[in-house]
Amino acid sequence: MQSSKRTIVKVENFSFDYGMKFYHGNKDFRQVFVEAISSPFKFITEKKQVNHVLDSISFEVFEGDRVAILGVNGSGKTTLCRQIAGMGKKNNFVKTSDIKAVLNTDVGAFPELTGRENIEILVHLLYTNISKEEKNQIVEDAISFSEIEEFIDTPFKNYSKGMKARIFLSTISSRPSDLLILDEVFDGADTFFSSKVAKRVKKMISLSGAVIFISHDLEKVREVCNRVIVLKNGKICFDGEVVEGTKFYLLNCTPELQTI
Repeated sequence: MQSSKRTIVKVENFSFDYGMKFYHGNKDFRQVFVEAISSPFKFITEKKQVNHVLDSISFEVFEGDRVAILGVNGSGKTTLCRQIAGMGKKNNFVKTSDIKAVLNTDVGAFPELTGRENIEILVHLLYTNISKEEKNQIVEDAISFSEIEEFIDTPFKNYSKGMKARIFLSTISSRPSDLLILDEVFDGADTFFSSKVAKRVKKMISLSGAVIFISHDLEKVREVCNRVIVLKNGKICFDGEVVEGTKFYLLNCTPELQTI
């Protein structure tokens, strides 16, 4: 896609694979052990399987974009977002430095600490260039918005998935940024809070540069996004308008529909 708007992220010819060092096909442990003992040199030098997750991915995200990345589980959506957010091997993406990403409401949390303490840590990590007073304000705002004040000083490990989602979504949606990445974060929230935070996220997006949104909820995609990218077999097979993009995904990537 071409645009005259400011580029927020540019990904060019990016590939990513996992070297499955200890993969030996369908052999059981005994077979692998025998081969290792009988032919150690061959065992060590034998070419192992490589899992190609992303293959020559290229696209740009522009100011004002709300991009849904669709694909079946294992298609590389989260891997791509982790790379854009800087959580992985070095890459040469052209991107803004102001990126906020929530890739999983369980990852990065400290289960033994309270909800309040986890919010304070998250605010410290996400909002580095503001004053202590502003950070404290975000913490209190997130607690109030989450509507779980009575549990906020209890251990995070005791929270339900929905409560964890409320904590993270309330915190991440407190301030605009150049790029916001949300990966399946609405899935754990109850219906009421999901609707409530969607309004807040929409407002934040209007003040932010762009958003990358991963969700299997196509209704939410149509509601939040203005562009769809579809990943299949490690490649981009669609990049365009939302309605056409969701139709393409259902017809070409959803197994049950492909058999009709």
